[in-house]
Amino acid sequence: MAKRGKKYQQVAELIDPDMEYTIEEACDLVKKTSTASFDESVDIDLRLGVDPRHADQMVRGTVSLPHGSGKSVRILALVNEAKQDEAKEAGADYVGLDEYVEKIEGGWADVDIIIATPDVMGKIGRLGRQLGPRGLMPNPKSGTVTMDVAAAVKEFKAGKMDFRVDKAGILHTTIGKASFDASDLRENLRSFLQVIMKMRPASAKGIYIKSAFLSTTMGPSIPISRSSITSI
Repeated sequence: MAKRGKKYQQVAELIDPDMEYTIEEACDLVKKTSTASFDESVDIDLRLGVDPRHADQMVRGTVSLPHGSGKSVRILALVNEAKQDEAKEAGADYVGLDEYVEKIEGGWADVDIIIATPDVMGKIGRLGRQLGPRGLMPNPKSGTVTMDVAAAVKEFKAGKMDFRVDKAGILHTTIGKASFDASDLRENLRSFLQVIMKMRPASAKGIYIKSAFLSTTMGPSIPISRSSITSI
């Protein structure tokens, strides 16, 4: 087992291993567990009672956090020339089409989100092998395939996030920064959980959210009680 540093051990003692915390308690406590010299992300990990191998149990979508995620996202807009000025004015970091398709085929993927218009998906489809494993492939369900490029760019820059359950049934995402007020973290977390609860697949049986943990980038995990989640 890896040996933890002194700071980690000190903040870990703040967490009762036999206790599950409410959303309010967890958001207050997670700020106390941040000891890094940088502004750590605050992450939520959910273990869902779904089988992602079945298409009707794939939990995937987007959420717009009330206070944003605190992350600076790099956006690539893959659009035809007619839409390029629109994308640039909206704040996209990279804008183009053929030249970026070639770069991606060559291994480049130094972005966080790729937005595309429906009319260029024929060219982008062959990039699935490169973009799929990175979670970057544009998809209508995540709001990244749209004709309203400007609106999509602005929404993702403002904090809209794409999420997707992994093959093990784990959903991991960032809901803010350690520098956020605890009240802002609570509102962000509640907004995210409300979206997840509404997306419960009809075919998923038994307990939907099996466990939930809140943590900073370098800090210990704080278990959140399921009753606190289901009561929101």
